[in-house]
Amino acid sequence: MQDSKIEINRTDDVALVRFGLSSICAGSDVDEISQTLRSYVSQNQPPKVVVDFTNVRFFSSQMLGLLVDLWKKLRGFGGFLVISGIDPQLYRVFRITNLDKIFAFAPDWQAAMAMTQQN
Repeated sequence: MQDSKIEINRTDDVALVRFGLSSICAGSDVDEISQTLRSYVSQNQPPKVVVDFTNVRFFSSQMLGLLVDLWKKLRGFGGFLVISGIDPQLYRVFRITNLDKIFAFAPDWQAAMAMTQQN
């Protein structure tokens, strides 16, 4: 599944999510990404999801809410979520909000994919 804002590719039991935007803050962008991700997870129930933020330098608080919601949905059916390629400034937001305690982080999508094989 792919458009200019979000790309989701599945390999075996892992869904890799990537973004085509460097900034995810416009309401319509967040809404479209949210709808796409929620729909994908509900329909496919992937056991493992890697959300790669390598290309993203900024996102709104709505994105944090979406990630928490996805994490809860995945946990509901035994799934696992890894965030990769997060900019250090964005990672600070996770630390400040204590969300770094619930999410697993990897430096890049390849390391995240390796982490999913351990879980």
